[in-house]
Formats: sequence, structure tokens, C-alpha cells
Amino acid sequence: MGYQTSGQTWWKDKGDFFNVINLQNYSWNSKDSVDFRFNIGIAVKATLKDENKKKATYNDLTVPLDEGTFLPDRKKRKFGDNRGYSITNKTDLEEFKDSLTFDFEEFILPELDKPKTINDCLEFYGNFTFWGDHLKRQIKELGLIEKK
Repeated sequence: MGYQTSGQTWWKDKGDFFNVINLQNYSWNSKDSVDFRFNIGIAVKATLKDENKKKATYNDLTVPLDEGTFLPDRKKRKFGDNRGYSITNKTDLEEFKDSLTFDFEEFILPELDKPKTINDCLEFYGNFTFWGDHLKRQIKELGLIEKK
């Protein structure tokens, strides 16, 4: 789907910003239970730490949401809850893989791919009060708002 990767982070160049997906493991994981989540959002290129502006990291996220933001009913997930996903030593890994793939292919990636411009990002992420306001301030300060 056009994403590049390094370690536990994937990014896709969208012009003035990157879509970013970062896998975050939890510190309480054990050999019997692994919990994790995906931090998902955008990184505005003008604020990237990478001088060449070729890759984005978790620390570059301007709008850091989680995968549940993109899912229709995060409370009824078989392999997770409001903290993300969970795998135990009793988990059917094929079923888990199918479920995770479904979440990304049907909900997360199509929604994440909708914004094509900075203005689209303002409209899309404006629905998330705190982060939408943060994005709006940052884009305004950088002078990136496109004229219509």
C-alpha cells in the first residue's frame, strides 16, 4: 500500500505530510500474554526530525491517535480492548492474523488514506477536538494552509 518501514514504524509520503503507523508494545508483556497497540496519525513534513524529510518516526506524529479511533466498535473486539490488541498462549494465531488484517484493510488504511492534502487533514482530524486543534495551530504557524 506504498508504506515504507523501519523497525516498528511504517510511513507513507503524502506530500506535505506522512501517514504514520507505529507498533507500541506494553511493558507488562510476558511469555504468556502480549498486549500492543498501533499509534496512527500524520506527521507534518516541516516538523520532521529527519533533515532529508524522507522518513517519519513515532516522535514526529503531529496527530497521534490509536487504531481504535478508526474501528467502528472498539469495545467489541475479540482480540483487544481500549488499550489495543492482546495475544495469549491460548490465542488462535491464524484467527488473530485474519482479524488484524481485516481491521487494517477494511477500516484503518482506507480511513488513513482519505486525506490527500493539508486541508483534507484539517477537515479529517478536526473531528478529534484536542488533536485537531493542535494540528490546526501547527499548520497555521507553519503557513501551510492552502488557499481555496
